[in-house]
Amino acid sequence: MAVVFRSSPLLWTRVAAMVFACVAFSVALYGAQLPHGTGDWCIFCWCFSFAGTLLVVLVELCGLQTRVPVSWKNFPITFACYALLLCFSASIIFPLYFLKGFTNREEMRDCRIVSTVFSCLATLAYLSEVSLSKARPGEVSGYMATAPGLLKVCETFVACVILVFISDPISYNTNAATKWCLSVYCICFILSAGIIVLCVAEWTGILPFPFARFLSTYALLAVAMYLSATIIWPIYKFHEKHGGTSHRPRDCGSMLGLCWWDKLVAIAILTTLNLILYFADLIYSARLVFVTV
Repeated sequence: MAVVFRSSPLLWTRVAAMVFACVAFSVALYGAQLPHGTGDWCIFCWCFSFAGTLLVVLVELCGLQTRVPVSWKNFPITFACYALLLCFSASIIFPLYFLKGFTNREEMRDCRIVSTVFSCLATLAYLSEVSLSKARPGEVSGYMATAPGLLKVCETFVACVILVFISDPISYNTNAATKWCLSVYCICFILSAGIIVLCVAEWTGILPFPFARFLSTYALLAVAMYLSATIIWPIYKFHEKHGGTSHRPRDCGSMLGLCWWDKLVAIAILTTLNLILYFADLIYSARLVFVTV
């Protein structure tokens, strides 16, 4: 097995992202003294990004792209997009939970600042990798390298964040309307994740119907479902007539990170964000059908 070293901007971008992520979690483990829970999530984001990028670099250096059991046209950019979103989330969560109002030991604070800075650098590096890897107009590439493919990654990630917020604390079991919102998040997440798996594993050919038509039909369904959730969630969570809370409780100001009301607001914002993503996905998918047919 010969190692083939071909220098390219994409390779060095991956190396930079890998180094930045490595420094972020190494410094955090060394001196940040993070509590379990949110701290573990940030460490996972950086470690997962580092390990996956290392795997991609080794496979390409060893020329093993044709031997791996996944589509190499789809896997690297799919992983890079997830790593971008993970590092971006860690870059927001980490200072919010571990730097905001922190006035204790100076060494611990410095380690947390360093981890935050390198997390931001890793985010920028992964953003560069996605930009370099995405399909250009007229270029033949995998589905995940196109705009609809990248939108699928963003949709699943946003849905994951929504599901975390809606379940901690549980805020969906007050009535049937909010349970419907939970169903929307779960159904769309499962279908979008299934599409990603089909593309990365190159299983789209086993479907008994045209893949492009399925994408456009699903995008239309997802837009309708998220539109309903975008309307229903604020009504039943912030309108006092339906048992909601219209004002932020005073005790939220003294809590570390996000309180329960902040998470309700975050769910409403992220639901709207996913509606926009699915609407853009619908436009791209419809164009794909009309161009193909």
